Amino acid sequence: MEGLNISSQENYVNEDINVVFTPNSSITGYEYTVYKNNVAIEKVTVSENKPTNILLNETGQYKIEIKTYDLYNNEQLVTSGYYNIDKESPTIELNETVIDMQVGDILKPLEGIKAYDNVDGDLISQVRTNINDLDLTTPGVKTLTYTVSDQAGNTTSKNLPINVAESTANALFLVQLTIICILFIIAGLVIFYYRSMKLEKRLAKYSVEPLKDNSLALFDNFWAFYYRQVTKISRLLNKSSIFTKYSKHYNKYVNILNKKYQSGTDFVASKILVSLIFVLIAIFSKTIQYELLSIYEVCFPLLIGFFMPDIVYISKYKIHRNRVENDLLQAIIIMNNAFKSGRSITQAIALVTMELDGAISEEFKKMHLEISFGLSIDVVFKRFSERIKLEEVTYLTASLSILNKTGGNIIKVFSSIEKSLFDKKKLKLELASLTGSSKLIIYALFAVPILFVIFVSIINPGYFKVFYTTTLGGIVLGIIIIMYIIYIFVIQKIMKVRM
Repeated sequence: MEGLNISSQENYVNEDINVVFTPNSSITGYEYTVYKNNVAIEKVTVSENKPTNILLNETGQYKIEIKTYDLYNNEQLVTSGYYNIDKESPTIELNETVIDMQVGDILKPLEGIKAYDNVDGDLISQVRTNINDLDLTTPGVKTLTYTVSDQAGNTTSKNLPINVAESTANALFLVQLTIICILFIIAGLVIFYYRSMKLEKRLAKYSVEPLKDNSLALFDNFWAFYYRQVTKISRLLNKSSIFTKYSKHYNKYVNILNKKYQSGTDFVASKILVSLIFVLIAIFSKTIQYELLSIYEVCFPLLIGFFMPDIVYISKYKIHRNRVENDLLQAIIIMNNAFKSGRSITQAIALVTMELDGAISEEFKKMHLEISFGLSIDVVFKRFSERIKLEEVTYLTASLSILNKTGGNIIKVFSSIEKSLFDKKKLKLELASLTGSSKLIIYALFAVPILFVIFVSIINPGYFKVFYTTTLGGIVLGIIIIMYIIYIFVIQKIMKVRM
């Protein structure tokens, strides 16, 4: 175009553009306007006939409009083409901070990589790597370099370290082979067991059954083996003062949750055995995927397996306590009716064991057995109160202790206890009906974060990977867990109503 040394620059360049406008001899003045991305950014008036340098030095699309004036004050509009400048480098996004692989693994360097430019858009097809120059057949730390350039010539590079370790394929193959052999042996034993059972049934009509059969079923043998291992671990734990002190918290579960466990140490031993089973399951699942467990992947199932039995213990113990609490009023009514008919405390306790069943019946059977061994009424009810730890039982124990020492009308005392327990149970039922909807909302709020994590993990398994693969992610995960625990604790304190 006449008057401009560069009429247009259609292709994008990554350097400055100097446009010179030289007016002809008939022009006495002119005015030029510079547009960047269709927005006027500069307007200059020149009142004499001289050339002007217009410097374009930033990223964008430019256009120049010039109005010229001659001696007769006639206007003429001069419009340039477009000048395209791109000085912004493209970006490369990597989904990993480091790659861990073994000798012999196949590496796909462009998997999960993103490359973008402000002008050219997606540049994933233009990404180049030095993968062919890397020796991945020997252990060590290698550096994978990603390079991408846009049409203007701007270039970006990013490095990604690769930790190449010795191949564990042979070790994994041996572990897999061992597990497969064990599974075949177990399957063979099960088949042999069922064939033996069929053969026994066929031969049963030709043989005389023994007077006493001490043989155990397959699952009974499994549980017998499990309890033997618990006993062995419990003996080892009894030698440690730390575990002995820790096991005292589980003494309240003895003869309530599991009658085979004789002390709290047996419960701790069972927790350790369950945690080892969880670790074996994790190892088995990893070997199927042809991978080895990291230290974090070992600790996680170990902790889950160790603390999961506590949930079962606490739930069963609460169910036991609730059953005792619900049936306690019936036991008091039966004892009060027995007193009205002239029976003693021992006879009233025996009557409760015959009339009721379940947890309260078992507790009263223990009390009746303790009385038959010579323990006093005060001691028996005190031991009952320590086992159950209910406010109603404590009140009952104190009342009987006072009656036993000072005397009094036991029928009136038990009638008063019966009335107070009935009123309290009625109040609890009314309170439960009033707070039922609020509790349901609280339980939903407890479950929503966990369900959200599970749902997102199913859709995108690697979404939360940053939490346990990076230091910052681990810190954030710890803060989230602490906040969630505090949230549960505060909500429970707010919703708890003491009676």
